[in-house]
Amino acid sequence: MVAVIDYGVSNLKSVVNALEFLGAEVFIAKKAGDLKKAERIILPGVGTFSEGMGNLKKMKLIEPLKQEVIKNKKPFLGICLGMQLLADSGCEGETIKGLGWIKGKVKKFEINNLKVPHTGWDDLEIKKWSYLFRGIEEDKNFYFVHSYYFDAEEKNVISATCEYGKKFPAALQKENIFAAQFHPEKSQQNGLKILENYLSFESNA
Repeated sequence: MVAVIDYGVSNLKSVVNALEFLGAEVFIAKKAGDLKKAERIILPGVGTFSEGMGNLKKMKLIEPLKQEVIKNKKPFLGICLGMQLLADSGCEGETIKGLGWIKGKVKKFEINNLKVPHTGWDDLEIKKWSYLFRGIEEDKNFYFVHSYYFDAEEKNVISATCEYGKKFPAALQKENIFAAQFHPEKSQQNGLKILENYLSFESNA
């Protein structure tokens, strides 16, 4: 059972459709009890850091998420904003506290002569082996839409980078926690392979 969290900042349909295409049993999670019955948890998201954290707080999902992912070691995947919320904080004029599962800050792209948001297909550079990238050897092209990036302090958890004016983390793995700045659900065959790998990952908990 895969729980896809609906916290008001994402279009869940494409994520759910991709998972169901791969044969996964999927349901939409909106409360703590949903996370308890899930075997895997996905936090997608588009929009602002403040809205994402604010909605998780309002829905009283922060502590249940910590319980299921950090303590119970359920395989977790954060997508786009869902990756950024793992940081200690985000900067949107003011500093906003994040989940703090991976040390670092979310910052806005400040790039001369390049459009922000970073939108479209781009290549990854694999920095460190990650279960997510099993079977993806040469064509590492994925779809991005974001104005902010995760400046991760824990460099050892960065499994892939992308370059848009500067190198930034495109994928992270820390034990049972996976995260992608790109959208696997919109990245065709490569994206489906990422999701397939996530679905087959088994935690050592």
